[in-house]
Amino acid sequence: MRENIIEIFSSIQGEGKYVGCRQVFVRLEGCNLDCAYCDTENEIGRHPCCMVEEGAGTHALVPHENPLSVEMVAEIVARLVGDVPHHSLSITGGEPLLHVPFIKELAAHIDLPVFLETNGTLDRALAECIDCISHISMDLKLPDVLSAPVWDTHARFLEIARAKDVYVKVVVAAETRAEDVERAARLVAAIAPTTLLVLQPVTPYGGCSAPSPARLLELQRLALCHISDVRVIPQTHRMMDLL
Repeated sequence: MRENIIEIFSSIQGEGKYVGCRQVFVRLEGCNLDCAYCDTENEIGRHPCCMVEEGAGTHALVPHENPLSVEMVAEIVARLVGDVPHHSLSITGGEPLLHVPFIKELAAHIDLPVFLETNGTLDRALAECIDCISHISMDLKLPDVLSAPVWDTHARFLEIARAKDVYVKVVVAAETRAEDVERAARLVAAIAPTTLLVLQPVTPYGGCSAPSPARLLELQRLALCHISDVRVIPQTHRMMDLL
């Protein structure tokens, strides 16, 4: 089995519950959503080469011709892990659940737990591969960043994801409506009430602007009325200029 990969590298998890943990990242092509703040070039077929870090933490990237086999990706991951212990393998994108057969095959070839970073909308795809996943970082997309709301899809996804170690991440901007954050918190509370909810201030891009400190605290207050564990965590890897 072969797949186009955008990049493979070792770094820290910069977002959410496991911020600061060392991971190997495998970034896959393609996404089924159109988020206004997305800064990742993930279009399918746009990456003739995969950029692979030569050594863990070096930031030295070398091109490997796509598509890569599962065996080759597993070999690269093993080499990076050999340089330093890692918490898990982050499979990200784009939207990685567009590539379920590859995820299942890769999981069978590696020793690390699989950490899935997903937009939280492909519930049937998640059901197909959840047995090989240990951790799930689930985005909950608010209507103001999409061309159409996906509340019901998120609900179905969380129903499945709650069987694993899952946390929910909501990106908030200056333009974010308080009622949408409250609805997101109520959705999580109704399905998986002990789940961590992360409010992530947007890294300005695509016309979205960062919320003020006072606005962040107000949105957290509103969410805490429904969920007991609500944390405000920015994209820390951006702050430190890490991959």
